[in-house]
Amino acid sequence: MNTIVQPNAMSMAVTRNATWGATIGQCARAAVALCLVTGLAYPLATTVVAKWVFPHRAEGSLIVKDGQVIGSSLIGQSFTGAGYFHGRPSVTTAPDPKDPSATISAPYNPALAAASNQGVTSQALEAAATERAHDYRALNLLGAQDRVPVDAIAASASGLDPHISVANADWQMERVARARGLHETQVAELVAAHTAPRDLWLLGEPRVNVLVLNIALDALASQAGNKNKE
Repeated sequence: MNTIVQPNAMSMAVTRNATWGATIGQCARAAVALCLVTGLAYPLATTVVAKWVFPHRAEGSLIVKDGQVIGSSLIGQSFTGAGYFHGRPSVTTAPDPKDPSATISAPYNPALAAASNQGVTSQALEAAATERAHDYRALNLLGAQDRVPVDAIAASASGLDPHISVANADWQMERVARARGLHETQVAELVAAHTAPRDLWLLGEPRVNVLVLNIALDALASQAGNKNKE
């Protein structure tokens, strides 16, 4: 007759502890391996590949002028002079130096990229859009019936959009040419040369990078001035 031997409590505890120990060890090894792969190997691999395939973009698409970095083609800058193309409205802010608990307007501040978070029913948003449209028409000598491009009155979600629409650039050409003492055809050719097409000929709309265009505009005006001196 066979006898069934019941395991005692001590042997069961030892077995249970061994099982838990093995499980914890497996989890720890898996966590370390995952950290090494996703936190070290993968970022290093993508960084190396990016710098090899897209070196300019991997470094932040920086724009260098006279040996100094003056910006990035990915981040807009604020231009207010009549002789420059103006970018989209920006509602980014910065801490008030007089009151750290408050903020002040600081267009295109990359440290605090944000939108106004105002909806279509917001009276403040409607008032701001109306004021921007009025100022845009006055600055560019447009009539009351001329349609203002939407990107001239609406801020982007980040407040850092470096581009404007072609229509927006077209409305500003006459003002810029007049302020610079250039022929409008010269400015139009410059805008056309700096107009980016749709991505993959399908996504988005044709657009103009304001910072890059204004740098080219400075170069064109400088060349025109040198020719006049000659």
